[in-house]
Amino acid sequence: MATSPNILFIMADQLTGAAMPMNGRTVVKTPHLTALANEGVNFSKAYCNNPICAPSRASMLTGLLASRIGAYDNGASFSSEVPTLAHYLSAMGYSTTLSGKMHFVGPDQLHGYEERLTTDIYPSDYGWTADWTVEGHPYAPSVMSLRGVVEAGVCARSMQVDHDEEVTATVVQKIYDLARVEEKKPFFLTASLTHPHNPYTVPQEFYDMYTDEEIDMPTVGPIPLEKMDPWSKRFHSLIRADEHDVSPENVRKARRSYYATVSYIDNCVGRMFTALKKSGLDENTIIIFTSDHGDMLGERGLWYKFNPFEWSIRIPMIIRTPDCRKGSAVTTPVSLLDLTPTLLGYAESKTIPTHMEQFEGKSLRPLLTGKGSLHRECVPIEFTAEGVCAPALILVGEEYKYIYCETDPPMMFNLAKDPHELNNLAGKKEYEAIENNVLKQLHNLWDPKRLREDILTSQARRLFLQRQVLQDSNQPEWDYQVRKDATQQYVRSRKDPSTAMSKSRARLPYVPPTPPDNPRND
Repeated sequence: MATSPNILFIMADQLTGAAMPMNGRTVVKTPHLTALANEGVNFSKAYCNNPICAPSRASMLTGLLASRIGAYDNGASFSSEVPTLAHYLSAMGYSTTLSGKMHFVGPDQLHGYEERLTTDIYPSDYGWTADWTVEGHPYAPSVMSLRGVVEAGVCARSMQVDHDEEVTATVVQKIYDLARVEEKKPFFLTASLTHPHNPYTVPQEFYDMYTDEEIDMPTVGPIPLEKMDPWSKRFHSLIRADEHDVSPENVRKARRSYYATVSYIDNCVGRMFTALKKSGLDENTIIIFTSDHGDMLGERGLWYKFNPFEWSIRIPMIIRTPDCRKGSAVTTPVSLLDLTPTLLGYAESKTIPTHMEQFEGKSLRPLLTGKGSLHRECVPIEFTAEGVCAPALILVGEEYKYIYCETDPPMMFNLAKDPHELNNLAGKKEYEAIENNVLKQLHNLWDPKRLREDILTSQARRLFLQRQVLQDSNQPEWDYQVRKDATQQYVRSRKDPSTAMSKSRARLPYVPPTPPDNPRND
């Protein structure tokens, strides 16, 4: 058995931590993830570092804020020169495999993974670049709307189900393949699913796990447009929310469908866990389950991601390690930035990479084992994509959340006393000292004016390339093409001329050949 633990990293898409039963949403049914929480540690105050797909994932894999590496939005390049968790683990002797969505933008579609089992589900070019120079309605490159809400419900099949079924099948197969490798290396296997991302459609069997009567409605109802904060007003326009009248029945059906897709994700995860156990790999494998960002799910009348409020930036994070405190819960604020330093700390290797970034996250091992604490003033979060006109910078501490955007009035909430974020404390004299202290921390982390200039320059370059070069020319596509070597599958003469030997080696668990009672001489 490998000395270093294997790592199975499972990621959902747009799954809010507020929807998870281990975080209090008991209506949602996730037997496999609940079992994982009982065997591992549940981080109930885990945050993404950017409430949008590509920047969040780039940040998670590098241990660096997305703005540090130019991954500003869903159309921004993820540079090949930035080492990732996959690069580090590969240098430390791990095999590294990715299946599913990672939303890499640019010609590098591996970023340290030795292989991909599927292509991605979203564009790899600059087509989804934000444009802060557009006047009037905010520019939405992916053309969002509330159709995903008003059309929520049952489907026999969907593009997202196609994707997640392929991801689950390839990951299950890969687990069995890894178990049959003769020269064992520890593995880092990433399974990235696309549910419960909108549109909220789900197969009947999962929809039927719920009834309308048991679905809880948003705690905070729709806020009138004239009373919304500027960010929420722009988002309302960004997603064309005025095009559809969302009724209470729409809200209930959308939330029911969303919860059902969470149960579908749980089913996919369960299939992976079954393969891990049947292959005999479960005991020496670290398991992480998380998401890239959350979903407002109708709270405050808002939907999807892109928002600074808790339902949008809170994520699930469950980690099981060989040395963790089983069944424990951690309420310390943590984030996706912490995963890379945490996992590298578990990788026991004589080969340490010569280059290692100064990560902006911290190892969670003390919290996992209960043998220490995490010393950090706040979790940093940023949003630099469509729907804002300048970098939106957020700090979340044990008690307060502060939201800064150069073009907007600041917002500050006491999450302990005001979990629904209804009482803005920014600018109030009695909180002046707290606000000044948070602002000092914020400006130590970011230079907002310089960052805005860098983003505008990046947007202009990418928009030119996309519109003038990539879209209307014969430039090679960046989309990942899955390739398989048929010479290494099943029974091939190049692999092993003996049919019996080829098939016996594929049996799991392996059974050594039975010596013949009457051996032949030929």
